[in-house]
Amino acid sequence: MSETKFRHIASAIESRIGSGQYPPNSRLPTHRELAEELDTTPATVAKAYKMLAEKDCVESFVGRGTFVKGKTALGQVIQAPEHEECFNFSLLQPCLSQSVPVLQEAFTNASRLFSADLIGYSEFSGHKVHRESGVKWAARFGLEKGTPENTLLVDGAQHALSLLIIALTKPGDTIAVETLTYPGILAIGSLLGRRVVGIALDNHGMCPESLAAVIREDKPKLVIVIPSHQNPTGITMPYERRKQIAEVIAGSDVWLIEDDIYGFLNTEAIPAICNVIPEQCFHITSLSKAISPALRCGFIKVPDSQVTMINAHIRANIWLSSPLNYIAASEMIASGSAFSLASQQQHIAIHRQSIAKSILSTSFRESEGYHIWLPLPEGWRSDRFVMEAKNRDVIVSSGSYFCPDAHESGHVRLSLMSVSTDQRLEQGLHKLNVLLQSEMNTMFPF
Repeated sequence: MSETKFRHIASAIESRIGSGQYPPNSRLPTHRELAEELDTTPATVAKAYKMLAEKDCVESFVGRGTFVKGKTALGQVIQAPEHEECFNFSLLQPCLSQSVPVLQEAFTNASRLFSADLIGYSEFSGHKVHRESGVKWAARFGLEKGTPENTLLVDGAQHALSLLIIALTKPGDTIAVETLTYPGILAIGSLLGRRVVGIALDNHGMCPESLAAVIREDKPKLVIVIPSHQNPTGITMPYERRKQIAEVIAGSDVWLIEDDIYGFLNTEAIPAICNVIPEQCFHITSLSKAISPALRCGFIKVPDSQVTMINAHIRANIWLSSPLNYIAASEMIASGSAFSLASQQQHIAIHRQSIAKSILSTSFRESEGYHIWLPLPEGWRSDRFVMEAKNRDVIVSSGSYFCPDAHESGHVRLSLMSVSTDQRLEQGLHKLNVLLQSEMNTMFPF
């Protein structure tokens, strides 16, 4: 039996899975059926299936056959490296080597601030001193009218999104998002039984005309927008567009969630949409992207009329976020080290964008953010490109996972910050560029 042949067959099957020809949970052809199609033996196909099972792509059941394993989009987009030699371009996080010394100092200083009051239960979502820190953090990056009373503490932005979707909608309701959006939102909608529809984007972000049409035709209860360094496109809304979005929302009975966790990357603060419609908008920010995902410190600025209700949901859900993390976070915000680190991450992001531009042969939208939305050459499907990159120890995120309807986007998303050093970043980008310059139809025999 040819070692090369069964590996080629496994690669061909994996390609069909990635392209949607064999969708999640579907039954694969029998060994004999596929052997006849590919002019090989059932034993060779069996060995290819076994290899795919070991890679956790398929699973076999006696008497039933072999099936494609169902995997969540979120797990596919954000992947841990299989070994330390991998170049991980899927994790959208800060350059953590910069964060470690700042966090070490913050937790050392925070330990001196521990008191019985601060490490105990709180009447609201968290202690007032920590909510005041959230007000200060969000105000630096464009949010107005935040107070300790309308700023609530949560376990990061993902928790905030889940909490608000549960609080503001019910199963079967429609949620509107950008037509390309963060898969964490799509995962929440799917798990909670909400219908998710897309709103068109242009070069300035969410289109007001499309938003108005979706509100009129689909009647969503909730609209979610990422105004700064949008994930995945990298678009940042100018202030004029933000005002237009606010005007459309104000003319409806729809809630808006402004997920502005990348606002700190703007070289100049841009006023929040929430400033224009404070009683119809929930503003989310967090420290995960600027300092570390491990902090799990997030802030929601809530319409005054909804504070009691959202507080009740937080209490029923987690009671309160960990005061220990917020003691450290508040110490960093008060000392200014949080803002200094955010500025450092911004400079690193700009530098790494320039590195990517100098290496990649495919042009892409330039930004000052953590990632790029990379168009693929003609002939490449995004899921196929992801698999071939992974075979070269490079992990990227398929563009199809950012689409509410899972259509082929012709793009992949590359995070430029999770690779530890500029040298490794360059090595990984060169590997990707070789793949970008290859012709897909000459690479695979099946």
